[in-house]
Amino acid sequence: MKINGQMSESIPLGFILVFSGGFMDAYTYMCRGGVFANAQTGNILLFGVNISKGNISDSLRYLFPVLMFTAGIFISECVKNRHKFNRNIHWRQITTLLEAFILFAVMFIPQNLNIIANSLVSFACGIQVESFRKINGTGFATTMCIGNLRTATEAVSNYFFTGDKQMKAKSLLIYSVIAVFIVGAVCGNFAVEMYKERAIFISSMLMAVCFLLMFLKGDTQ
Repeated sequence: MKINGQMSESIPLGFILVFSGGFMDAYTYMCRGGVFANAQTGNILLFGVNISKGNISDSLRYLFPVLMFTAGIFISECVKNRHKFNRNIHWRQITTLLEAFILFAVMFIPQNLNIIANSLVSFACGIQVESFRKINGTGFATTMCIGNLRTATEAVSNYFFTGDKQMKAKSLLIYSVIAVFIVGAVCGNFAVEMYKERAIFISSMLMAVCFLLMFLKGDTQ
């Protein structure tokens, strides 16, 4: 597979983002009341289930993360359109730095305000999933697995029928992405057991690392 020239689409940076994606989902689910940071399908499902049971107050803790995830996507696009021709800093660096500050703030939010903490983490995830959509030239998601699982398995099928080695390499790359997500979730659970609410500090620092890495090789678009 051709190596993409943009650091924001490189394998090392992509793996860091995916690791953080798994970490954030484990953090909100294990530490913040069983709400998903990234898996908005799960949140929408639980919102509907609670509505059907008449648990309006419980349903809101699933609804707000979905709305904030959507807002994160919107903000990411706004930053892109406003700064895509900025020669001093790439727009993805701006969104990454914003995400780092948001996650840093979450570590200070107490358990009785989990709805705010979960909403902010989902907002950061929305920013991330919209800002980073390719790894090594292949479309992928940094904060969820269902699309990645489809892409990888589709590539395997194409490889079996065509023998195209690029399809084999693509499938191995995306399956590796899924594995890194799982590792991030495992580490997120361990971090929550050790550091509780402050475990999200790790994801904040990972975003800072991504911000700095993008200085090593400038992006062009």
